[in-house]
Amino acid sequence: MTPGRAPARPGSAPEPAPTADQATKDAMSNATTVSPAHSASSASTLITNIAALVTNDPSSGDGSPLGLVQDAAVVIEGDRVVWTGDHSKAPATDNRVDAEGRAVLPGFVDSHSHLVFAGDRTQEFNARMSGRPYSAGGIRTTVAATRAASDEELGANVTRYLAEALRQGTTTFETKSGYGLTVEDEARALRVAAAHTDEVTYLGAHIVAPEFAEDPAGYVALVTGEMLDACAPHARWIDVFCEKGAFDGDQARAILTAGKAKGLHPRIHANQLSYGPGVQLAVELDAASADHCTHLTDADVDALASGRTVATLLPGAEFSTRAAWPDARRLLDAGVTVALSTDCNPGSSFTSSVPFCIALAVRDMGMTPDEAVWSATAGGAAALRRDDVGRITPGAYADLTLLDAPSHVHLAYRPGVPLVSGVWRRGERVV
Repeated sequence: MTPGRAPARPGSAPEPAPTADQATKDAMSNATTVSPAHSASSASTLITNIAALVTNDPSSGDGSPLGLVQDAAVVIEGDRVVWTGDHSKAPATDNRVDAEGRAVLPGFVDSHSHLVFAGDRTQEFNARMSGRPYSAGGIRTTVAATRAASDEELGANVTRYLAEALRQGTTTFETKSGYGLTVEDEARALRVAAAHTDEVTYLGAHIVAPEFAEDPAGYVALVTGEMLDACAPHARWIDVFCEKGAFDGDQARAILTAGKAKGLHPRIHANQLSYGPGVQLAVELDAASADHCTHLTDADVDALASGRTVATLLPGAEFSTRAAWPDARRLLDAGVTVALSTDCNPGSSFTSSVPFCIALAVRDMGMTPDEAVWSATAGGAAALRRDDVGRITPGAYADLTLLDAPSHVHLAYRPGVPLVSGVWRRGERVV
């Protein structure tokens, strides 16, 4: 077992090597309580009468990767989960919430989005739906609008789209720069993003900036030099669009390697529009995630299965562009860890709805409802190399989604219906 490997998903056996925190929990002989020191003076809340609780802990409940507990309850103290189990055995708490026979699952973890932008691309979408194929060139339209926007306008847009996502159950999200493509505009995009999340990604290598159209090598030098210096303090991750019309394998390697030297960890837009070197490069550089993964060779699938890079699938992009669907079934059957995310952006996937993406993945990508829900929660956490979100277990953040339905399966069974009736983020009810 490779230390640090992502948590097991439906169809895969491996569990991550225990962290020190996990080892402590294991020593408690399967106890379902933990008392973080920071929560000693915090009010506790019991959510009880839960029809079905998705914990994403295979040691709980039915023993499946979802760790499904029937007739369940959860206790929150401060910003953490401190107890899960049968509702009849729940401890006394300061407050009580009756779930009234509804399902509870972890808040969704959206590990791929592009929320720092201005304008939209309605005309492009309309043209594409009338028969024009999608290409990466449309990004330039958003670049122009984003450069012209103020910091306040960009921040207001991020706030708006995050509110949309929160109402639909998303409690953790990653977002990127990539619509500025100058030193100043990329750095300010990251500052705007960092005001809303710790999961910030530097994507100066989205496309070659228009000013460098005749000098792509010069733009790579900028991205790996002055722009990187300005952006690294505001980001955790570095990303590159490795694709024809954007950056080739050698350019992508140079960009990601430079980012690693500055302490940023790689992610890659890989193999979205065509076969290419992106997935292999992702595994080679131990990228946390290879995103899109639409066009894969057997060697690509084998590489993902043998490494710890997560394959993040973004069905909203295929829906919006009428492109071929990624073959999730092929990846899952090979033992690859899969995440599902929205790719929320103004050009190719203008949706903030993880439930919508779950329904698409079940309908068109060969995933079961259990696999899709796991991939949108624990899978997204794995793509961010996090074990404190995407699960409902003692010690994890109290990020919960309450459905107006008795089972998580309804997310795919009733597509398009606003089923999220409650959301807790870091222990506070926000919806």
